[in-house]
Amino acid sequence: MESTMGERLTELVKERAQARPGSIAVSAEGENLTYGALELEANRLAGCLLSNGADDARPIILCLPRSPALVVSALAVLKAGAPYVPIDPAWPLERLKFVAEDSEAALVVTQQGLASGIASDQCPVVDLQEDAEEISRFPASLPPPTSKAQDLAYIIYTSGSTGQPKGVEITHEALLNLVDWHKRAFQVTPADRATLLASPGFDASVWELWPYLCTGASLHIPKDSLRNNAEGLRDWLLAQDITITFVPTPLAELMMGLEWPHATPLRLMLTGADALRQYPPKGLPFQLINNYGPTECTVVTTSGVVPACGPSGTLPSIGKPISNVQVLLLDENLKQVPAGATGELYVSGKGLARGYLNRPALTAEKFIANPFSAEPGSRLYRTGDLAQFRPDGQIDFLGRTDDQIKIRGYRIEPGEIIAWLCRHPSVQASCAIARDNGTAEKELVAYIVTSRESEPSAEELRRFLLLHLPEYLVPKIFVLLESLPLNSSGKVDRRALPPPNESNTLTSRSVAPPQTSLQEEVLSIVADLLGSHEIGVNDNFFIQGGNSLLGAQLIARLRKAFDLKIPLGMLFTAPTVAQLSAGIEQLRTGQPEETHEPACSNNEEPHPRSCHVPA
Repeated sequence: MESTMGERLTELVKERAQARPGSIAVSAEGENLTYGALELEANRLAGCLLSNGADDARPIILCLPRSPALVVSALAVLKAGAPYVPIDPAWPLERLKFVAEDSEAALVVTQQGLASGIASDQCPVVDLQEDAEEISRFPASLPPPTSKAQDLAYIIYTSGSTGQPKGVEITHEALLNLVDWHKRAFQVTPADRATLLASPGFDASVWELWPYLCTGASLHIPKDSLRNNAEGLRDWLLAQDITITFVPTPLAELMMGLEWPHATPLRLMLTGADALRQYPPKGLPFQLINNYGPTECTVVTTSGVVPACGPSGTLPSIGKPISNVQVLLLDENLKQVPAGATGELYVSGKGLARGYLNRPALTAEKFIANPFSAEPGSRLYRTGDLAQFRPDGQIDFLGRTDDQIKIRGYRIEPGEIIAWLCRHPSVQASCAIARDNGTAEKELVAYIVTSRESEPSAEELRRFLLLHLPEYLVPKIFVLLESLPLNSSGKVDRRALPPPNESNTLTSRSVAPPQTSLQEEVLSIVADLLGSHEIGVNDNFFIQGGNSLLGAQLIARLRKAFDLKIPLGMLFTAPTVAQLSAGIEQLRTGQPEETHEPACSNNEEPHPRSCHVPA
């Protein structure tokens, strides 16, 4: 009998574990997980999840940083026959709660209390550390799942124009098509050493994970502080003998300009998630592969090798469609445009998502019947991207039909930022755009019109937005205008928005100095970790450049400095030096940990936890 798609994915990993149980599957800062251990731990966790009601009807949230635990948990969820929803623990509590409620998740898998505040009676928690002993009692093997090709493998949440994120539903068929293409296209073998750099909530993490686990290659996870450090990441890639890596476009452009030894083990640098603006120099000792693909098309839609020193006056192409994926360029009447003409990019084939979770109207709008196919149920996904075909079939990306933007690889709907900015009591109107700041990365800039009675500081606006939006959606610069420029249609004329300058840019208040010796010590540790001395005791750790993995390092340093068992979750509810210091003082005096919660969380009921062990 032919295997189902869901069985095949988990069975491929199982085959690797049986063939080479002692081979390294995942490595992170000295912690090595073999394929044998990965299979064993995933089976036991899957048994725990099944005992708590996991099935194919409701997804399971993974609230974990990049780590071996994330890899084990993702595999375990698929083994349990459920789809997984990866989220970044650094997201604001309100966003985490929204995802838990919108996805109607059956369970949350987490560690160190990172999911505190999002659990409920309908969505209990399995904590990998607190429940470790109970999880270890489950059987070391279990029957394969019965997932079918059109069942969901995972759900990724992306920025939404309505002010709330939307969940994209990806099936096993679509995921396996990505895996099979990747393995063949890049000739992946068990000898390859690949990387896991992307945030768990970014769909590139899916691409970094499954093609290598299904092949028996090893995954290597760098420190979070290296992920945006071109020279540091290069040195780490060389030290770890990495052979294949994915690097977001802005960072790849920086890394191409670095010196590389001729004998580097790296053979492929995969890039994507933003427009590539330069060709690699001659003599680069590895190939650069440019990739394009919306989340709705399972990460990668087109791919191609970028030649060294390409033709002057042109940008690198986004390659050609991958296996079992078709690309059409259509005009506004859904007629195909000839080579060299601009059209909107539509995608069909096995890579398409099922649609948007709980958004039937949006699904119907974006996923339309394919008039060019006689296959029943064939669909086209309307990307909103503009492109043109070259005579040789390569595709040039030309921009957007709307105001969607990308920064650091993240897809950003300005409408989501505008919706929250306009909820601030001092903001009457707003607009958000990406501006080129002369470096490889763009800056997210917000333009606001305020009430005459009140003019908020930039820090106040950032604090407000961070309560509702992840860090990558929060503008770095806020420009104050008397009114937003409008075009003849009454819409904001983005081309008429002035560049930020000293006279129109909102400033933050002065840096607040430490008031106690404890604050001074904590501030010193935070400043040293972030590499900045312009930090005050009231500045938010995440606004100043911190993220979930740097947060884990910070908590580790604080634990060592004060010889206290400080929960990692404290940083996400108390992200300033002043709040952290207060929390440390409370731990010193033995006060209840709940006092660390901010006012917005004080009314939360204790979250239920369960991991039942069969009698």
